[in-house]
Parts: sequence; structure tokens; C-alpha cells
Amino acid sequence: MVLVSCSRRSGVHPTHPRRGQGIRDGRTVIDTEPALMVHRRGHPLSYVFPADEIGGLSGEPEPEGPGYLPVPWDAVDIWLEEGRRLVHHPPNPYHRVDCRPTTRGLRVDVAGTTLVDTVDTVILFETALEPRLYVDPSLVGTHLLRRSDTASYCNYKGAATYWSTVIGGTVVDGVAWSYQDPLPESLPIKGFLSFDAARADVVAELPGLGGAAG
Repeated sequence: MVLVSCSRRSGVHPTHPRRGQGIRDGRTVIDTEPALMVHRRGHPLSYVFPADEIGGLSGEPEPEGPGYLPVPWDAVDIWLEEGRRLVHHPPNPYHRVDCRPTTRGLRVDVAGTTLVDTVDTVILFETALEPRLYVDPSLVGTHLLRRSDTASYCNYKGAATYWSTVIGGTVVDGVAWSYQDPLPESLPIKGFLSFDAARADVVAELPGLGGAAG
């Protein structure tokens, strides 16, 4: 697979070969390595494929990749990259997730009740996102949490489970989330909880904030 950067005059940049597959109606309709990945400012990454390998699935020709054609994301039921199922768009090969054990403090209060107050945390650094603190649920008042029906998926961390607080008669949805079965690069936060500062009173000691900040 090759990366095409439409924001650079040079255009094409090599990266690691990766097997891309598209499955529709239970049948593999795309199975190829010589693909391109297209990046345009303000748009998610997308694939383009050799014209002779995609049958009648293609869209408009890709001007930055002569002989290559795009396939709309919803033209197939399942996209795979080296066997990993993809959601929404291809993952960026230059995107990083780094998890580090740390002693950065985290305190979370909801409705006047403290859910966690500890310096035993894991900090997650992710490309283009603010660092976040995660904490082992054994350090959290999990008896006050209730699993919600909300779910989301990240191509770098996996499927997220969301949690609400139930304190007396007060229910606050989406206070926390966790990755119960994360992708390999995010295994250090397996089952750990992170908290939404918009839904709880969060004081987190994060880089660049000069100490504790909410």
C-alpha cells in the first residue's frame, strides 16, 4: 500500500505493504496489496485500488493515482486490513497510541460523591488528541457505575463501552468509558476507565497544564 498525500506537491510516499480486503454478501470482492491511501485536508483517509481488481465497485478516477479507482466505503459490508476489521475509514499508518504507567493524579466527583482519587494511573498519548488518564476499576467506586447502551469504535483502540453513574436519585449518562477488549497497541488500558470532564468534576494532572486541571 502507498500513501498519496494530496496536500504535498510530491504526491506519493511509500509505506508498509498491507493486505486490504472488501467483503460483500459474504463474498470477498476485493483482495489486494497494491492499493493507494489518499489523504485530503479535511477528509478521512480513503483507499484507491488498481482498476482491474475491483470489478464494478468503483467511483470517480483518482487524479493523484493514475490507473487507480476509489471504492465507496459503503459499497462493501466489511473492510479488513491484514485481517483487522475497519470501521468508518482506514487507519492512518502514521497514527500512534502510546500508553505509559504514571503517577499523575486523577480525582473524579459526581453529584458530590468521589468516584476515584488516585495517583496510580495510565496516561494515553494519541496522535492529534489530548492526553488522557485511565485508571484500574479496582480504584474506582464501580458500585456507583452502570453500563449504558452507548457504544463506539476506534480503529486504534477498539470498541468502547460507556458507563453512567447512579448516585441516589441522580443518573448521569456517559460519565466514563472503557475498552474491554482493546486492539494490541492499547492493551495497557484493557478494562481501565477514563472520565468525561464535561459530565463529571474531573481534576487530572496532565502534561502542559502546570499541575492539576479539570
